[in-house]
Amino acid sequence: MRNRQLHDALAAFVEEAAWQLAAETADGAEIPFEIVRGGRRDSPLYCYRPLTADFIEQRVGLLARLPSFLPAVHALSGLGGVDRYLEGRGERGYPAEHRSRAEFALRVFLGSVFEETTDFELQPERFDRAYAEIESALYDGRTETAVIAPLLGVEIASPEVALGEGLTLMQGDAFPEEAPTDALWAPGAQRPHVLAVLRWEAAAGDLTPVAHGRVRLRRLLTALRLYDGAGVGFGPLAWTRTGGSAWQPFALGALGARRDDPMVIPPEQEDELRAFCSLIARRTPNGGELSWALRRYEMACERAIPGEALTDVLLALRALLEPEGPGSGRLPGRLAALCALPDGRAVLAARVAHTAAAERAVVAGLSVDPALDTLTAELADHLRALLRDVLCGHLDSDLRRVADEILAVDSGTARADAGVA
Repeated sequence: MRNRQLHDALAAFVEEAAWQLAAETADGAEIPFEIVRGGRRDSPLYCYRPLTADFIEQRVGLLARLPSFLPAVHALSGLGGVDRYLEGRGERGYPAEHRSRAEFALRVFLGSVFEETTDFELQPERFDRAYAEIESALYDGRTETAVIAPLLGVEIASPEVALGEGLTLMQGDAFPEEAPTDALWAPGAQRPHVLAVLRWEAAAGDLTPVAHGRVRLRRLLTALRLYDGAGVGFGPLAWTRTGGSAWQPFALGALGARRDDPMVIPPEQEDELRAFCSLIARRTPNGGELSWALRRYEMACERAIPGEALTDVLLALRALLEPEGPGSGRLPGRLAALCALPDGRAVLAARVAHTAAAERAVVAGLSVDPALDTLTAELADHLRALLRDVLCGHLDSDLRRVADEILAVDSGTARADAGVA
């Protein structure tokens, strides 16, 4: 067995699907048959062949609602070679998109487990045969590369959460392979690390495992920081290995500042997190003000002391909302227009102006407001909300224009209320 995660995900799905399909037949649903001639051309005998795959295909919606369906789809979608498996099974015209192709392959796999049977009693030898076939198609002639990294500031309720494209969050004690103790457990800790586990098949000319791992893990960190305001970061070291070689450590350099309240991902929130990470990975820009502001937000997240992140947060907000420069004094009003309801905008604008004014004292090393850390954290939360809403498509990327339009409406309303023409 080359991929324990894939094996367990497919086994869980097949078991649930067997129960569901057996219940269908028990309720009177019938597996269709086709009549085929016997083995000899001159034989007058015919036999009935059950069309199990057709029976399964007619119940796609039912199977997609099983709890094990999405984990199995995500376990397949991040792997190469799915097309080879489908073609080896004689399938043509399958979907090109990764997710749809993985769903199609999962139904084909289920059909192979119960091929030419008239019941859905799950027999281990049938599953083992079908799994050996799909794993051979996925992995023969290929070498898997893996990266694991302790993810701090995150707790998951499930043993693992598949995020797609070979990336999984996993409890350290659920990791199926031998790995360095430091990767799985913190010294003296009572519970294992949550691991970010990345698996892929490298091809000639690809980035090195370390370079590829750093890029993918950095994208994950960006998505998690935008998803929740809790402090999230990686441990100082990650580990990589190719095939059956020994694990090799490498530095990540993305520790971050973590708070006492970690991000907790319950089972019912896993699909939402999965979709969010996928969306952020697709929509994160490579250049422009939004990209620059996002990098500044990341820098703020790396600061050990919240007050030290103030300049990073202000620079990001000014890039998005105050292109005229800080001398214009327009940042507080524009931010309040986007982040507060009409009756709370004046209060928020004053609070933002007070926080921005404290930057000079921080730079000069003078005595600062004791609440500066709290004020900076609040300002960072507003920045995070704006970045998240733009990347998710809820806000136009031209935030300055959107804010000015809101302020113009407020001004017109106020003039109307005052009876000014």
